[in-house]
Amino acid sequence: MEKKRTTFAGTWYPDSADACQQAIQTFLKETLPPDKGRFVAGIVPHAGWVFSGSIACRTIAGLVPPEKSSPVDTIVLFGAHMHRQSEPFIMTSGLIETPLGDIQVDGQLVDALCDNISIRKRSPGRFVDENTLEVQYPFIKYFFPDARIVVCGVAPSFFAPIIGTMAVDVAHALNKNIRVIGSTDMTHYGPNFGFEPAGLGRDAVQWVTTKNDAAAIDAMASMDEKAILSEGLAHHNMCCPGAAAATAAAAKKMGAVRARVLAYETSFDKNPSDSFVGYTGLLYGMD
Repeated sequence: MEKKRTTFAGTWYPDSADACQQAIQTFLKETLPPDKGRFVAGIVPHAGWVFSGSIACRTIAGLVPPEKSSPVDTIVLFGAHMHRQSEPFIMTSGLIETPLGDIQVDGQLVDALCDNISIRKRSPGRFVDENTLEVQYPFIKYFFPDARIVVCGVAPSFFAPIIGTMAVDVAHALNKNIRVIGSTDMTHYGPNFGFEPAGLGRDAVQWVTTKNDAAAIDAMASMDEKAILSEGLAHHNMCCPGAAAATAAAAKKMGAVRARVLAYETSFDKNPSDSFVGYTGLLYGMD
């Protein structure tokens, strides 16, 4: 069976099972994870684990259902750095390598999704190397060891909410219990990114935190797909607004009625610099 090999293991996140497990256990001790409730979808950041791994870890942990609930069959992961005109793509079948063991692609759900909407199919061997997706795989394997996965790159276009909604529709038609994860970082600020409308230094950090990223978080928390896309495209405060919009649409289709923002940080907090990135994690819940 064809396998998507790791690219970022050993640099963006640990490359051994023991090291991944130790890092995850440390992340879970930093702050209490959310109570296991009826959370069906979430937004996670995708920088190296040293910067945003804790937020991503605790958010994905919040998607684990309570004991005695139906197990999760499949994780649907949306991400990828894409332009508005980019063509959505999906991994067709096979395995995804992680230090904690392989994850099997849910080919049945992929086929059903592709039967309903146009998405470019890519085999594991031809699949793009995307940190937006790969840094989440060990977390998914750790918290959902028996689940399969659907991995989809979503462009920031009107089509994004359609993909999210259709993924839920076909999963329900196949009687699959799913959780949906959207991967995006927030504002990429400073000379390294060619974006510095509020100058440099702590004033810039304040502007990003209280204005630019706050507006993006508000859009995601309201589950307003149009606002999510507009914010990301107009204000550079989401690097993967298509993934976020698809996730919000999927969450609403699954019955989510509220969002819980778990955390917000910037890379400036760990490494003060004129160039920095914002990170947030939030969960969509049923009540």
